[in-house]
Amino acid sequence: MSTAGRRTTVRTVRRRALGVGALAVALMTGLAGCSDPSGSAPKEKGAPGAKKPAPAAAPNAPRLIGDGSTAFTGAQPRQPVWEKLKPGQQPPQFVVFSWDGAGEDSQKLFSHFREVGKKYNATMTYFLSGVYLLPEDKRTLYDPPGHAAGRSDIGFNDTEGIRATVRELRGAWQEGNEVGTHFNGHFCGPESGVGTWSVEDWKSEIGQAKSFVKNWKTNSGLTAEQPLPFDYDKELVGARTPCLEGRENFVKAASELGFRYDTSGVNDQIWPKKDHGLWDLSMHLVPMPGRAFQTLSMDYNFMVNQSGTTTQGDPSQHAYWGNQMRDGLVQAFNRSYHGNRAPVVIGNHFESWNGGTYMRAIEETIATVCVQKDVKCVSFRQLADWLDAQDPAVIEKMRTLKVGEAPQGGWATFLASQPQAPSDPLAPPAKPMTGSEPLAGSAPLADSEPQTDSEPQADSEPQAGSEPLRKPGQD
Repeated sequence: MSTAGRRTTVRTVRRRALGVGALAVALMTGLAGCSDPSGSAPKEKGAPGAKKPAPAAAPNAPRLIGDGSTAFTGAQPRQPVWEKLKPGQQPPQFVVFSWDGAGEDSQKLFSHFREVGKKYNATMTYFLSGVYLLPEDKRTLYDPPGHAAGRSDIGFNDTEGIRATVRELRGAWQEGNEVGTHFNGHFCGPESGVGTWSVEDWKSEIGQAKSFVKNWKTNSGLTAEQPLPFDYDKELVGARTPCLEGRENFVKAASELGFRYDTSGVNDQIWPKKDHGLWDLSMHLVPMPGRAFQTLSMDYNFMVNQSGTTTQGDPSQHAYWGNQMRDGLVQAFNRSYHGNRAPVVIGNHFESWNGGTYMRAIEETIATVCVQKDVKCVSFRQLADWLDAQDPAVIEKMRTLKVGEAPQGGWATFLASQPQAPSDPLAPPAKPMTGSEPLAGSAPLADSEPQTDSEPQADSEPQAGSEPLRKPGQD
């Protein structure tokens, strides 16, 4: 993104009470190759006048889509195959690390955390901002709801930045990671932010985000580059809204468009449920060590509680602040791991706020938790796949466990198959089934959901993140 875009975002962050947390990303050069999209083969010699056989398509040769910005290359590599929990089986401990904005710039944090993921066998979700694939000179192609065409609170990009970001997206997907969306212009606030958007506005924003991904070659002029190796219409199944605003109408739009999950809210660490047919995989309230409140499981929110909207606070506190975030996330992990085993959801930005201390904190958290027994560090899509593979009644039963609450008697007892009630010897014999009656118990029986933990608990102290914890935006 352009330098002007970065300056615009910095001013935006500083002038908001809780800020947007979305510093623009200036992207750098690079490219990576994949198989030849033509699928061509060497010419074969034959008898004069003989018809040459058509060359066979190369295995896994991409099938280009549209202008060749994306391509269908087959099933995504390195995807787990999930199975339904057996009776009495303890669920895995899932942890999701996710990134808002997801662009590669001179800090090279995208490429760095790809390597971290490979080192610790962690797949992640990268929420791409569509304008990171749109060059500054084509900015008017973006027509944001409620704003003039060509407007963006996080700027746009340049050619080399687009090249670098596409390179990282391509490699990330091939390594098993997910590419979601953080939409486009990152507008926040009560007057003209995404919280004011209608369902139709969200559909327009989603359509434009897809368009910038599906046409980055045409828009940037980088026609010789290799395509992104996925069909974005099929790959895109989840999102996080800017500043966690506008979730209600976004979820309605996303449900109509076939999305599978949303992570734009604030939850306690309990097992998720569906909202409008989408899994609500929102971020969690987690401990803030040394403080009497919890905050949102995101780097920006720790920063706001430590240095306010100043992105480079007291250097003497940088190490302490990073340790505080790391320890809070590890404490949150431990109370799930040794308690209800609810998935732990963590959000981040590729930013060097407070000397990069939060990037260190995230890397140390990954190194601590992803190597432990029965822990699976996955993308949101992979978590949604696992949830969909389970018996809904089992998920509902696990939802009765409160934050950090381990099941009494252990998992073998808690999730044991329920025996049928003994028949009453005095009851009249059941009449034969004709085939037209519904089978008893054909619908899963869901345990009642406890009301005490069904909604996130907002702390009364403003810095606790009770603002939805983070009007801080994320980007």
